[in-house]
Amino acid sequence: MLKDINSNYDCSQSGDDLHQLIQELESLRGQGEAGKDIQEQIHRLENQISFIRNKCDIP
Repeated sequence: MLKDINSNYDCSQSGDDLHQLIQELESLRGQGEAGKDIQEQIHRLENQISFIRNKCDIP
């Protein structure tokens, strides 16, 4: 999970960042039944991925 994603995010890093975030998300989803903490991490990762895709105009 990236530490600080905000409106000043540098899209030149988006390829690497998205790859890392998607891998983390798939790993968490693959753990089976998730507790509240894992669900919060999944939600945060999904939000970070959506933010980067929207900010950097990536489909």
